[in-house]
Amino acid sequence: MSKTIIVSNRLPVKISKSEEGYKLSASEGGLATGLGSVYKHGNNKWIGWPGIEITGESDRENVSGQLKEMSLIPVFLDQEEINQYYEGFSNDVLWPVFHYYISTYAVYKQSNWEYYNAVNQKFRDEILKIAEPGDVIWIHDYQLMLLPALVRNEMPDVSIGFFLHIPFPSHELFRMIPWRYELLEGLMGADLIGFHTFDDVRHFTGAVSRILPVSVSANIITYGERSVVAESFPMGIDVKKYASLPHKRKVKENIQSIKETFKNSRLILSIDRLDYSKGILQRLQAFEHLLQKHPEYTGKVTLYMVVVPSRDTVPQYAHLRDEIDKRVGNINGLYRDMDWTPIHYYYRSFPIEMLSALYSTADVCLVTPLRDGMNLVSKEYVASRLNYDGVLILSEMAGASKELIDALIVNPNNAGEVCEAIITALNMPPDEQMERMQQMQQLVTKFNILHWVKIFMDRLKEVKQMQRSMQTRHVSLATRQSIINRYRKTKKRIIFLDYDGTLVGFQSNIAKANPDKELFELIERLSEDPANDVVLISGRKYRNLDEWFGDRNIHLIAEHGAWFKMPNGAWHKIPGLSDGWKKDIAPVLETYVDRTPGSFIEEKTYSLVWHYRNAQKGLGELRASELMNNLKYIASDKGLQLLPGDKVLEIKNMEINKGKAAVTLVEKDNYDFIIAFGDDYTDEDIFKSLPESAVTIKVGSNVSAAKFYLRNPGEVRNLLVSFTEGVPVA
Repeated sequence: MSKTIIVSNRLPVKISKSEEGYKLSASEGGLATGLGSVYKHGNNKWIGWPGIEITGESDRENVSGQLKEMSLIPVFLDQEEINQYYEGFSNDVLWPVFHYYISTYAVYKQSNWEYYNAVNQKFRDEILKIAEPGDVIWIHDYQLMLLPALVRNEMPDVSIGFFLHIPFPSHELFRMIPWRYELLEGLMGADLIGFHTFDDVRHFTGAVSRILPVSVSANIITYGERSVVAESFPMGIDVKKYASLPHKRKVKENIQSIKETFKNSRLILSIDRLDYSKGILQRLQAFEHLLQKHPEYTGKVTLYMVVVPSRDTVPQYAHLRDEIDKRVGNINGLYRDMDWTPIHYYYRSFPIEMLSALYSTADVCLVTPLRDGMNLVSKEYVASRLNYDGVLILSEMAGASKELIDALIVNPNNAGEVCEAIITALNMPPDEQMERMQQMQQLVTKFNILHWVKIFMDRLKEVKQMQRSMQTRHVSLATRQSIINRYRKTKKRIIFLDYDGTLVGFQSNIAKANPDKELFELIERLSEDPANDVVLISGRKYRNLDEWFGDRNIHLIAEHGAWFKMPNGAWHKIPGLSDGWKKDIAPVLETYVDRTPGSFIEEKTYSLVWHYRNAQKGLGELRASELMNNLKYIASDKGLQLLPGDKVLEIKNMEINKGKAAVTLVEKDNYDFIIAFGDDYTDEDIFKSLPESAVTIKVGSNVSAAKFYLRNPGEVRNLLVSFTEGVPVA
């Protein structure tokens, strides 16, 4: 029976060492709660680092035994691995770059990268010990970005999901990482890559399309033979847990104590882990701004600030802690009086019962990170407000801001704006508080942690099914042999061949895509068979095709059907075509050439083509979209068709159509074998117009009306060569 294997840097346990040995207790984190619905059932497992260094063999066996009872499998790391893989590469490269602190905190050390590689391989080895065909492997977060490909290389058919819990940066920042290519290749081993927000998806697909040799269509990345899907899955919390906590005796006692302590003051709550991405200093600046500019709030508001210790042995974090200490001390020193202290600051972690009491009593929750993947504190506050009161102030840089739109959304760098938001929150009427909080609670309740797990796992199944349906359409060995057998049994055949992208690969300079000796020999061999009618049907100018293939015993159709030539005959064009429209369209295209370096115009007899294959990645696509919008009405009025292709946009007479040209030839004889190869939008007309019995093959993509697809021109040539082998030529 198949199982699900969850893999993360840390296991969902707390381990403490005493004289009696190692003691384990389950973690209360949100991720552990959500994934508990998976790994605690059946034969499922969770693989990860226990969180501390365990060296002795007997100690490792003891801990492994305790973990096994909890369906957990440890990956033991020594101190040097922890220092270089975790503290080094993960937290000194990936964390700062992904949070946009590239110049201040990012440190690139080759040894860190080598350890990151080695530890990812350690995780792979543990997975391979238990993974079997049919299993689902769900890998989590930035510490394990190489792992999907490492597993895929050993188990090509297994289902692999990956979720990134931090933001993904724009391409401009991500490309600064020296090992950017390897990191993206690692992620491409997954079938489904999840992010908190659509912005992260967009940044990721932008980076992939610029750095790796892939094609991206919307959120589907075609990488070699596989399609990988990138999608947003906003993470939720355990809503029932936070809604039930205020009813517990200990929480009620804490609530009463907080209310008595701050009975004369409105409470503003701030809870964060110590990190430069959390905007703690900027938050203090905004609160000080409030006290400076609005002295009427002196003695009436208190900032209750909890900072949970994190990495404070690292110099940058120790410096940040010292700066927070100084800023809090300065503000309290300036504004405190006998009965009131502006900031109650705690540098420690609090038990869940105290956090729940704070969530339940705080009039305002101030969540203003400078950059955050999601930020679950905001959702925990909302879930804890049983009376639908209280106001959430939320940074627009947090992933949660895309969902909790009824919060007061602020730019965390704007102290004045945050200050005004605090004033608005403190003076918000109860009915408005209730309306906003109810809307947010409905959303947080629906999109809870269990929902997040379910939709990710459901989508992973869908992606796997999509991949399998595509595999059935690829010309596999069995399909290839079936086509060859049909070819050899038939007596009258017609073979439609597109040129660019089908018989030859694309060139940055279209003038250099000349046919090679091997292609001439292949065409010759096919056309020598009297049972074959070979048709070269291309968007190329007729002069190009005439120069290359004019003396061959084949049919030539040029400029998508505007010109045609029978074997050993003269060129003819479709009657009634006009090119008078060019004088109106050409100036528009010239404008876009001027605006898009690397683009150029190709003129054919009855069409104009705007090429952007040499333009900057992304810019060409943007301009092509703009150009289509600009031309669609004038094109319709003049009876023209806009044809988007691979790095081209062609404008041509509507009467010109590859499909019509193909059908005209098919109807001239009683063919018992029809096959067509093509690679772009214009070839879809052929695939759609040919009879159901025809074999239609798309090249380089699997999104098509064609019945099958091949990956590249090399595979097309191999299949055509097979047609000529063993077939007697009269």
